[in-house]
Amino acid sequence: MAARLAGENVRRMHQSLHHLVADAPWDDEAVLDRCLEYVIPAMLHRDPIVAWIVDDTGFPKKGRESVGVARQYCGQVGKQDNCRVAVSLSVTTEKASMPVAFRLYLPESWIADRKRRKKTGVPESVQFQTKTEIALDQIQRARERDIPQGVVLSDAGYGTDTEFRTALTELEMTYVVGVQSTTTVWKPGEQPKPAPARKGHRGRPRKLLQRGNKCQPTSAKELALSLPTGAWKNVTWRPGAKQKLQSRFAVLRVRPAHRDYWRSAPHPEEWLLIEWPVGESEPTKYWLSTLPADIGFQELVHLAKHRWIIERDYQELKQELGLGHYEGRGWRGFHHHATLCIAAYGFLVAERNRFSPSARAGHLGLRTSSPPPDFRPRGSPPSSRAA
Repeated sequence: MAARLAGENVRRMHQSLHHLVADAPWDDEAVLDRCLEYVIPAMLHRDPIVAWIVDDTGFPKKGRESVGVARQYCGQVGKQDNCRVAVSLSVTTEKASMPVAFRLYLPESWIADRKRRKKTGVPESVQFQTKTEIALDQIQRARERDIPQGVVLSDAGYGTDTEFRTALTELEMTYVVGVQSTTTVWKPGEQPKPAPARKGHRGRPRKLLQRGNKCQPTSAKELALSLPTGAWKNVTWRPGAKQKLQSRFAVLRVRPAHRDYWRSAPHPEEWLLIEWPVGESEPTKYWLSTLPADIGFQELVHLAKHRWIIERDYQELKQELGLGHYEGRGWRGFHHHATLCIAAYGFLVAERNRFSPSARAGHLGLRTSSPPPDFRPRGSPPSSRAA
C-alpha cells in the first residue's frame, strides 16, 4: 500500500499508515457509519434485510500485555485458550451480510488492572460489560442509525441469558436464539399456578406465581426426549455445496420458566425448536423464538439456521482482509484495524451487489494500479543487481 501511494518515499508512507492505524485519533463509529451509508443501500438493492445476527469471534494471542488477552473460550480453536474476543452485530439479507458494530470484550481482570489499562490505552469510560450487554448496546445504536430491522439471531451464548431475550422483547424485536438443553420450560398447555388467595384480612395480597409437587417445569432436553416419533419432521432449509441441507426437527409452543416464581404473570408463549439429526443419540440444538404463532415450520427452521451466513464474513475478514493479523497491543489500534478491515469488506459486499452472479464470473474490466517497477516488499531477498 505504501509503495502504491508514495513510490518515491515508501518508508515515510509506511510509517504514516502505521500511525493511521495504531495512534491517530479518528472515530471508529463515524468511519463505520459512513461505510454503512454506502453498503446498506447496495444490499437493499437486491433483497430486504432478513436478520440482525449477534455473535463473537476469538483471536488467539499469547502473552498478557496485549489489550483484552485472557484465558477464555476461543471459537477459532474450539477450546479455552489465551485470546482476545470481540462482540459483533451483523445485518443480513438472504444472500449478503455486513458487520455494523464490532467491540472488544474486556474481562473483569482487565477492568480492575489500572496499569495494563493505561499501558494499552483503554479509555476511562470503558467499564465491565458482559457480552450480552455489549450486544444490546450495539443493537440500540443500530436502531438509532435507522438500519432496517430484522429478526435477531444468536447462539446459546447469548440466547440462554433471559435478560437478553427480555430486553429484545421490550425493544419490540422478534428473535430466534439458541438455548442450552438445560433451559427450563413449561410443557405445552401448562404454566405455574397463580398466587393463592390471602387468608384473613391481614398482610398484603399474594402476587407471585407458585409451583407445587405436580406443577413443575421441565428441561428442554427432557421435553424433547418425551416427544412421540410423529412429532419429528424432516425439514430442508437451503441448498448446500453438494446437496440440500436438511435435518429432523420438532417444534412446540411453550412458556419459558426461568425464575417465574418471582413474577406475578407467566412468561408469554414462545416457540421451542429442537433439532435431532438422524443417527444422533439425542437432540443436538435448541432455540427459543418470539416469531408469530402462525409462522411456517420451514421458515422458522430457515431463520434459525441463517446464522451460517456470517461464517463466510469472518472467514473472509480474517483470511483475506487481515482482521486476524493485528499484532499491536493497544485498544485504539485494535479497533482502528478492525474498522478498516470491515470497511474494506463493506466495499466488497457493495461491489458484489452491483453485479449479477453471471457478470461476476466474467471479466468486469476493472483495473488496478501497479507499484513502482523498482519496489521490493520488506523482507524480500536482495536482488542480483543489489548484490
